[in-house]
Amino acid sequence: MPDPYILLWLEAPLQSWGHDSRFGRRDTLPFPTKSGVLGLLCCALGAGGKQRKLLAEFAELDMQIAAYARADNVKGSARHLPLLRDFHMVGSGYDAKDPWQILLIPKTSQGKKAVGGGTKLTYRFYIQDMAFAVMLQVPEKRAEELCDYLRNPVWDIYLGRKTCVPTEFVFQGLFSNAEETREKAQELAEQKHRTGIFIVLQGEHAGEVYSVNDVPLQFGSVKRYRDRMITVQDWPV
Repeated sequence: MPDPYILLWLEAPLQSWGHDSRFGRRDTLPFPTKSGVLGLLCCALGAGGKQRKLLAEFAELDMQIAAYARADNVKGSARHLPLLRDFHMVGSGYDAKDPWQILLIPKTSQGKKAVGGGTKLTYRFYIQDMAFAVMLQVPEKRAEELCDYLRNPVWDIYLGRKTCVPTEFVFQGLFSNAEETREKAQELAEQKHRTGIFIVLQGEHAGEVYSVNDVPLQFGSVKRYRDRMITVQDWPV
């Protein structure tokens, strides 16, 4: 028997799925990353640290995404809509003489005072008012456990960043194959008056093919990833 699929419905006013963030610029792809989705599962399980064994079980399994916008707010392809850019300061307003507050002031990797002072400016980008149906293939031996923990997560689950709180139940069912999962996703979208915009498939298919570095090999303080190929297709007419 092939491994089953779970349906995750990711809907919120703001989402952010970092892919190639560097220093003061924290970007987002226009759809959830595999590393972000697996991080969400780890939060539900209360699984911290490296989690190399757990991540290896998901590395080759399928993940498909259907992106939906509000039916009254569809303007071309959501992949090209402007993102929300948040101007954000880190480390500002803390008392360096206070033993607790000083821990919140940015420092170098050696723990010394940062060049140019402790306050840093960052630009953070967010997807606005979108919903994503994530159809994730999961190891059969873990399916029921994942369902239980997604219903009753150990830690808070969020959509890319901790400020991005879901506005709908994330877990939407366990299905035997991808086709059944897609049918349920479309049913949910119609109930919520949302219109399909694009689809993301794992692997190379007809459409726009990209390489993304979002397959996590190791979480924790030192994260490691590898590439995978994905295909982005416009919504079928």
